Amino acid sequence: MQTLSVNGYDMAYLDVGKSTVDTPPLVLVHGTLGDFRTWNAVLGPLSRQKRVISLSLRRFFPEHWDGVGNDFLMAQHVADVIGFIEKLNVGPVDLIGHSRGGHIGFRVAQARPDLLRKAVLAEPGGDLEPALQPASAPPGPVPLGPRVPVAAELVRNGDIDGALALFVDGIDGEGAWRRWPAVPRQQLRDNIYTLLGQVGENRKPFARSEAESIKTPTLFIGGGDTRGGLAVNWRVLAEHIPGARTAVIPGTRHWMFEQAPQEFCNVVLDFLQA
Repeated sequence: MQTLSVNGYDMAYLDVGKSTVDTPPLVLVHGTLGDFRTWNAVLGPLSRQKRVISLSLRRFFPEHWDGVGNDFLMAQHVADVIGFIEKLNVGPVDLIGHSRGGHIGFRVAQARPDLLRKAVLAEPGGDLEPALQPASAPPGPVPLGPRVPVAAELVRNGDIDGALALFVDGIDGEGAWRRWPAVPRQQLRDNIYTLLGQVGENRKPFARSEAESIKTPTLFIGGGDTRGGLAVNWRVLAEHIPGARTAVIPGTRHWMFEQAPQEFCNVVLDFLQA
């Protein structure tokens, strides 16, 4: 593990693989309750062909944040990823963002296209502005957004497993948390207090004009079995980002890179090498 000072904060990251003249580094941005370990299942396959840099956002593990402070904001995390890429000083990079990290990747592409060669957004999280919302709600779990404040209140009351069950089941369906293996369970526990920050992070909805303004070559990836809003966002955004490509990983849900790591890497590397 290494650290890089960005905007007054030491961002932790893993740096594996080798750079080549023809292949820019690949920066990985995790989602809610994740950290640089989120990508462990795909670091091996990706790093055989790329220099891979997996970062932890501000206030996530290895920091054990207590939820106190006012710098857990979407805009701050976007600024931190921009600053991190600038500090690498390697020119434009490729970027993969998952879930909340996919939202961050979208905002980086919107604000600083000069920093990105290509972007991969795996089921980016957030709301669509009314002009982008489909006419009918998709089938699936209760929307995740309203669950976050409830889960945060459970955290404040010391019910960590209750909060995690509410969060995970809100994405992958009721009972999903009970089926999760021990290692990913612990990773989410290590970051549980970031849910307190996420309640007031001021995340703006995706706007049609913003999507249409993105010029970075973009690939959207979805899990074939994902349901609810997360199955809709990436499809809608792909319709409005010029030249965007899409891919579905069959038999997987939101954490598709854990459930089918080699298939995920094949899709990503095919896009990045094209």
